[in-house]
Amino acid sequence: MKALNRLTMAVAVATASLAAIPASYAADCELLVWEDIQKSKGITDAVAAFEQETKCKVSIQEMPYVQQIEKLRLDGPAGIGPDVLLIASDQLGASVVQGLIAPLTATPEQLTDYTESALNAFTSDGQLYGLPKVVETLVMYYNKDLLPTPFDTLDEYKKFSQERHAADAGNYGLIAKFDQIYYAYSVIAPYGGYIFARDEKGNFDVTDVGLSNEGAIEAANYLRTFYEDGTFPAGILGENGLNAIDSLFTEKKAAAVINGPWAYEPYTKTGINFGVTPLPKLPNGKDMSSLLGVKGYAVSTWSKDPDLAEKFIQFINKPEWAKKRFEITTEIPASKAVMNDPIITDNEFAKAVAIQSTRAEAMPSIPEMSQVWTPIDSALQLVVSGKQDAPSALKGATEQIHNQIEAFRSGF
Repeated sequence: MKALNRLTMAVAVATASLAAIPASYAADCELLVWEDIQKSKGITDAVAAFEQETKCKVSIQEMPYVQQIEKLRLDGPAGIGPDVLLIASDQLGASVVQGLIAPLTATPEQLTDYTESALNAFTSDGQLYGLPKVVETLVMYYNKDLLPTPFDTLDEYKKFSQERHAADAGNYGLIAKFDQIYYAYSVIAPYGGYIFARDEKGNFDVTDVGLSNEGAIEAANYLRTFYEDGTFPAGILGENGLNAIDSLFTEKKAAAVINGPWAYEPYTKTGINFGVTPLPKLPNGKDMSSLLGVKGYAVSTWSKDPDLAEKFIQFINKPEWAKKRFEITTEIPASKAVMNDPIITDNEFAKAVAIQSTRAEAMPSIPEMSQVWTPIDSALQLVVSGKQDAPSALKGATEQIHNQIEAFRSGF
């Protein structure tokens, strides 16, 4: 009798244990998600809630996001790849052309909370291929001990820089990497320059490069003035410029720098008393723009359950989970609701990035963008260093970009 009771109890315990396991787990309902390194902690609660709602198991594997699309090329066809991965928006074009990621079916109603610029970053030929997770763009960092209140205009920063450098040749006001298009575009775009024009459908027209038009030339000539009288140190030109800028700021020799969100944590660790603000206005009265970098979730072409995978990325990007993710990782979400939440608006750093992101332009996500960087960066260095005039340098770069794109496209 006791043996029977023990058997009955054992069966009851086993039955209860099975009941506690979501039925779908047993039905092989599972997703594999690749998340950025050290960032899965930001989606832990969202994943748990999704599992509870769908009764599906979600496995998270971390790896640097810049490596994920390359790894998918091998793991996808081999059947060991993810259902969901994280990609940068500038990887989108190549990923679509090579058939690595699947188009999404989200309705306009399901996309209303995302910023338009972030959605554009994951749109190709009118089709959405990813949902934005994080936005990154340039902001102004300033040392509050050297510059208690940030200026409203770039000309004011320039004047302050000239005065500070004149008083002590080892000190600087504002310094920035204006010899690279990623930074210089913040001035070029508001003056009318552009990387690629868009056609009537919103697609990039790679035959129309606007980096040597009248506005781009005017902007480049203006940027040159920051270098002509030593206002910017010569050491920030070229490959090591960003390291030099960081050093000058953290050593309190530069009062302000233009940099991205990635600089926030390192600057914080140095103990500098600094503030963060959106970029200032230009002499033409327009706000400085910037290029918008976006990281987002995409669905692998080889996903065994693409509908569930898309449901997952829609779920974890809901405002409540995007807000939770920001609290943990401080990455700025592309959610309008979160951007307007006190958690962002009361945070000086987050607010600056959020505001500037609305003034930013999504970085072209087509494969041809890879042919732009080197020619235009080389041209900008020639201009700001005074080695070549702006019209000649920019027109030469534009011609080189056209030639490289033609050669690049012939290989498709």
